[in-house]
Amino acid sequence: MALTIYPWQEDAWQQLHALRGRLPHAILLHGNKGIGKTDFAEAYAASLLCESPQNDGHACGTCLSCGWFGQYAHPDYRRVRPEILDGGDVADDGEGAEAGDEKKTAKSSKTPSKEIRIEQIRALADFMNISTHRNGKRVVLLYPAEALNTISANALLKTLEEPPPETVFLMVSNSLDRLLPTILSRCRKLALPMPSTPVALAWLAQQQVRDGDMWLAEQGGAPLAARELAQAGSHDHQDELLGILARPSVEAALKVAEKLQKAPVVELVVCLQRWLHDMFSVKLSGKLRYYPRRHNELVALAARVALPDLLKAIELARERRAIAQHPLAARLFIEDMLLDYLHLFS
Repeated sequence: MALTIYPWQEDAWQQLHALRGRLPHAILLHGNKGIGKTDFAEAYAASLLCESPQNDGHACGTCLSCGWFGQYAHPDYRRVRPEILDGGDVADDGEGAEAGDEKKTAKSSKTPSKEIRIEQIRALADFMNISTHRNGKRVVLLYPAEALNTISANALLKTLEEPPPETVFLMVSNSLDRLLPTILSRCRKLALPMPSTPVALAWLAQQQVRDGDMWLAEQGGAPLAARELAQAGSHDHQDELLGILARPSVEAALKVAEKLQKAPVVELVVCLQRWLHDMFSVKLSGKLRYYPRRHNELVALAARVALPDLLKAIELARERRAIAQHPLAARLFIEDMLLDYLHLFS
């Protein structure tokens, strides 16, 4: 587990460190996906539990507490997150997610839950009702906060209303608008920034990511998400989709739909959303965000599309994204998506 933060998070760290003397009982870290929010939260949790923190608030990394923390074995620390993240999957915003957090509560479930369940919140009761092991603070890291369902959110709310002494809740969110207003009102909110493009590219270069500018653009400037995509190494299905989006053709669309029926459908919809966003952006301002290497094609397509039609296509893609996780028939879903896109140019 890394106890350090990313270069673009230094100012946010100093803001949080300045609160150390009057620390809120609940801190909500929010920002874009893929910028390192969970890693930042873990570094701060380590610093709160460290027995010899440095002058700038960072954990020393050498004391007994830091040793426990690095092994996910600190008795005064709990992580609460959906079961689906317990197998080393990608966490809330593109960071690694190791095991060893709040105990799994539904091992008999065939499909790991994507929600934070009421049982996980209730399991914190015993943890918070005993004295801290080192007579220091007790820290709970919960992410992503929008994974709380209504029941678990209300259970957490009761704890936030009457927080146990010396207990700090660190919550991480990609979408504040998906959280209960009552939870938002009981947290001190801190926005974590997107890095500037030069800073993000420099970091990707340090990570030995080739074509960092391309990966970074496709992930909207989020460096951890860019690194993850680059390390996955497979970009074929997106290239196939971008090919048909750049050169619309009914015959080609049907062939591509058949070829991509085993690709992650959500990723295809997100790719279309980004393409439409760039088309909209270049039409209004001449600027691109996600696919700068396809500038000429996007400019030519944007000139052929009426703005109202483009706005409708963007809204339709948003609706598709909401149902893309489990399409009944992937090939038909992709065909329908591409044919609707082609209607923009008919």
